Amino acid sequence: MNTSEISSLSNAEQTALVSFLISQGLMVGGEALSSSRLTGGVSSDIWKIELPGRTLCVKRALGRLKVAADWEAPLTRNAYEWAWLQFAFEHAPDNVPRPIARDADAGLFAMSFLPPATYPIWKTQLMEGIVQPSVAGDVGVVLGRLHAASAARPDLAAKFDSVEIFHALRLEPYLVATATKNINVADALLALAQRTRNASLALVHGDVSPKNILLGPKGPVFLDAECAWYGDPAFDLAFCLNHLLLKCLVQPDALDALIESFKTLTERYLHQVCWEPVAELEGRAASLLPALLLARIDGKSPVEYITREEHKALVRMTAYDFLQKPASRLMDIAEGWRIALTRSR
Repeated sequence: MNTSEISSLSNAEQTALVSFLISQGLMVGGEALSSSRLTGGVSSDIWKIELPGRTLCVKRALGRLKVAADWEAPLTRNAYEWAWLQFAFEHAPDNVPRPIARDADAGLFAMSFLPPATYPIWKTQLMEGIVQPSVAGDVGVVLGRLHAASAARPDLAAKFDSVEIFHALRLEPYLVATATKNINVADALLALAQRTRNASLALVHGDVSPKNILLGPKGPVFLDAECAWYGDPAFDLAFCLNHLLLKCLVQPDALDALIESFKTLTERYLHQVCWEPVAELEGRAASLLPALLLARIDGKSPVEYITREEHKALVRMTAYDFLQKPASRLMDIAEGWRIALTRSR
């Protein structure tokens, strides 16, 4: 979620927000209210609400995502995001916004507003070349802690039986759609999609990306769990590590720091793994990682900062190599990527 603001709200939006706030006891009629839309997200409307002496965020899922490709997703994901936020706040209250109130019928929920001056976006720092391996390590610790707290929990598996949403938001646009453009590795991509779909090990956030992580005074703060699903935690690990590799293309001078961040996040995450053999989880993450690399070039949600054709070709070449000859260790992929980048200069 980007914290840039625009002030234009329709009358219908303003009315819906006021109705929600009053019904949830978050404001009383006649109070002064200032509202603005927070920009940057593609899957939801997010508003900053300022009331006398307090500020909060209100979020509503969109049926059609704001991307170039035709990409629709069930609105019921709003309920799963709210449930994930409640779970995460219970186990890591410093690392998620505080859940405040929800109206299921309206598809709206409120959470605490985290001011950007105090909570900068991790992606913004990485794109500016500010790369701190210790920050990546903290992300790994929090992610591993949440996975560990949710593993082997049949109650959570039943509560987050949201595989169809996860398929619509992650497996289809990232792996299945990418397979249609890369026939030489299509079988591998489709097999990974099916394997991931069949997993049921821990509560997955589904969008652990630097754009969805704020760097707060007490560590990273995770946002936007719209893809929450009880499935394969290796997906979250690979999804986040993927972004550290891709940032090497736009910040070549930070290559060593980004690879060190990759290593630190991996090590500190794997240290939290207690629900299955570490090697098994790492192996699944390592097989997913090249597929996700390729997906951010040829899937329905390509990263906006890789525009040069030679960079796209380098991503494809590296992804093909590891899809055709899978690695069992994540650092093998990071080192292979470093070598490929060094040779391409």
